[in-house]
Amino acid sequence: MTDPSTPSSPTAISREEIEEFWDSWLAINREAERLGDWRVMAEWYAEDATYGWMYSHDEHFMAVGRDQIRDWAIGIEMDGLDGWHYDYQATVIDERTRMIVGFWKQKSGILDDDGKEYEILGIGGSWFGVERQVGGADDGLLKFSWQRDWFDMPSTAHTFLTLIKDQKAPDTLLKRMSVAGHGVPGHYHHADLPSTVWPPPVEAGEFLRSASTLPTSGEADA
Repeated sequence: MTDPSTPSSPTAISREEIEEFWDSWLAINREAERLGDWRVMAEWYAEDATYGWMYSHDEHFMAVGRDQIRDWAIGIEMDGLDGWHYDYQATVIDERTRMIVGFWKQKSGILDDDGKEYEILGIGGSWFGVERQVGGADDGLLKFSWQRDWFDMPSTAHTFLTLIKDQKAPDTLLKRMSVAGHGVPGHYHHADLPSTVWPPPVEAGEFLRSASTLPTSGEADA
């Protein structure tokens, strides 16, 4: 089996290619923020990509496939957040594992009475896997094969509630806040998730560099 991290592999990806792809991702992010509609970013994902994050230990979001990502992850989940912006503060690229980690701040575009922008505090970020597509309409193109996000949920709730208390929340945001719970498309109990919390290749141990060894029963009794 050919190692996709080696130059001889048809799916090998250079750092320069990943950086160019990432620059295009940042550009479409800015366009989505300008439009107030993030669905335009869907074409940066592979047809079978997965995209997920956690709300709590037993409420997870997961979209499987480009259509669900367009309709749910960057559709329903982002509706009502027009004017918000997610400014990437730092990026880490590993061309060997074909991964990108981007760290972003989540700001509302809404100012308080002192002219300060409401912001969700804490470190937010997205972890991506990049793959060269083989076959089909996307043959040869780079796409995200998976994405997993993290953010500070208590801080998110605090900022939303502060916007309501200060009477600064627009009707579109109030409507978005009402979309919650397991009845919303893409929201799952942990046991029902259609993909893994950790990205599938990571969960499978493909990038494991070290692991703890559990003691045997005899060792544990010693």
